[in-house]
Amino acid sequence: MNNKKINRVVLVGTGAVGCSYAYSMINQGVAEELVLIDLNEAKAEGEAMDLNHGVPFAPSPIKVWNGSYQDCESADLVVITAGLAQKPGETRLQLVEKNTKIFKQIVKSIMKSGFDGIFLVATNPVDILTYVTWKESGLPKERVIGSGTVLDSARLRFTLGQYFNVDTRNVHAYIIGEHGDTELPVWSKASIGVEGLDSVLAKKNDLKEECLEKLFVNVRDAAYHIIERKGATFYGIGMSLVRITKAILNNENSILTVSAYLDGEYGQKDVFIGVPAVIHRGGIREVLEIDLNEKEKEQFNHSVSVLKDTMKL
Repeated sequence: MNNKKINRVVLVGTGAVGCSYAYSMINQGVAEELVLIDLNEAKAEGEAMDLNHGVPFAPSPIKVWNGSYQDCESADLVVITAGLAQKPGETRLQLVEKNTKIFKQIVKSIMKSGFDGIFLVATNPVDILTYVTWKESGLPKERVIGSGTVLDSARLRFTLGQYFNVDTRNVHAYIIGEHGDTELPVWSKASIGVEGLDSVLAKKNDLKEECLEKLFVNVRDAAYHIIERKGATFYGIGMSLVRITKAILNNENSILTVSAYLDGEYGQKDVFIGVPAVIHRGGIREVLEIDLNEKEKEQFNHSVSVLKDTMKL
């Protein structure tokens, strides 16, 4: 008899982000069951059919179907990508009111099923909607996670890798704060391989701090540039969500810059925001408090205050 635990992931929202996540999940063989839920049931059914036809080429077997909120009862993880997308010229924070209403209904429906797993939120503004999910669900803060600045950090690593002509996987750099306009790079802790960024800068006469700032601005505004050109961003965030999913289901104890609840860390309380955290099977094992320099502390506090002010509206 096979008593192996079956990992079930439920995806709520089969738009471009949700489907990029589902496609990456199948290609990376992350879970045994993937349930798709969407207000448009025919769309969810069509996506499940299409994805299933690729299963023969997947690295491991997976069962994919369009389901209902009742399927959340025995789910290990519920990933929410549903909601209204960011329009050209619109900031993530401008989406607050519209998506908060949608989220309250979704989370209530999920909790009615008896769900007792982990939430992973991707919909923007992600920090605020992760807070809404936590409040509405009543689950412990460790089991409600937002995608935070995982994608932003990946964008920064990619950009630095290109600039220094180094494999992006050997670039260690984080972006923290709001997933949006007030995010900040932690330059003081960045490194290229084993060498600190300061040391790399000292050796390159042609590289000035203003140049780094320009690189960061391109990273921060990447979503605007992509939306302007193709209408939406979805591949990068889809793969970022799979990375977090793997860290959870495989009990990796990986450090990722997710949107986590602060309860005194960084001198802040009662806010979800992008910070490095250790992710394992139970969700967030711990939030890591980086020793920020004075400028970074100031920027981070500003980011928190912008989020909190927006939540009061």
